[in-house]
Amino acid sequence: MTVNAFKAAVLDARVRPAIGSWLMSASAAVAEAMGHCGFDFLVIDMEHSPLHIANTIDLLRALAGTRATPLVRLAGNDQVTVKQVLDAGATSLMFPFIQTAEQARAAVSYTRYPPAGVRGVAAMHRASRYGHAPDYLRTANERIAVVIQLETPEAIERLEEIAAVPGVDSLFVGPGDLAAALGHIGDLGHDEVQKLIAQAAARARAAGKPIGIVGGNPQMVRRFLEYGYTWSAVSSDLAMLTGRAAEWLQTLSERAGAPAGSAPY
Repeated sequence: MTVNAFKAAVLDARVRPAIGSWLMSASAAVAEAMGHCGFDFLVIDMEHSPLHIANTIDLLRALAGTRATPLVRLAGNDQVTVKQVLDAGATSLMFPFIQTAEQARAAVSYTRYPPAGVRGVAAMHRASRYGHAPDYLRTANERIAVVIQLETPEAIERLEEIAAVPGVDSLFVGPGDLAAALGHIGDLGHDEVQKLIAQAAARARAAGKPIGIVGGNPQMVRRFLEYGYTWSAVSSDLAMLTGRAAEWLQTLSERAGAPAGSAPY
């Protein structure tokens, strides 16, 4: 079996920060197209999209022929779902809303075969190339990447404890939920939010742990990278699609002399 591409391209990046995006459309065609755009990674989001196991496999297949490595964000921290996603062939998982080191340990254990963890064993699934990868069971544990998402001030307060959990490969700050938890929902630019985001990057670097984040536009991502984030997603497939559509419609409406937002015909 090959090495984990996410670890190689994102977590072990030395020359430059890794840049990716988010897949919210649940469309394999869109995922494949995004994969050919040059992103280092793409997040398959099972938490805030209609994705389930079967079409998560479709997106994994779509990205397999591109340079973008997939990172699957789980809908929750459920042992059974983790088992299914790993059997589906995912090798890099993001666990949302982790608050404590104990929760991080549980998350890691769900991704490991015994005795290191509690992942159930099956002989026939996509991850083992349907039984044609004879070394899969022996090497699977070391090939899995675990990303722990910190989304509240309390989680960031425990950053060093969570980062020290064996098997946690990277941290990830969720700025939207963090802003909401601080009482500034929808206002990522608020000074209090930005201060904590910057502190998290500095503390992760001091702990020697890669840390990622997501920004809504290139300007925001540049600021996060200046804070010290080692990898970042920018926007999402749906946001890029609707943003460009609105931009072009606005341009055509203005040229036609129509009110902004109305159809140009």
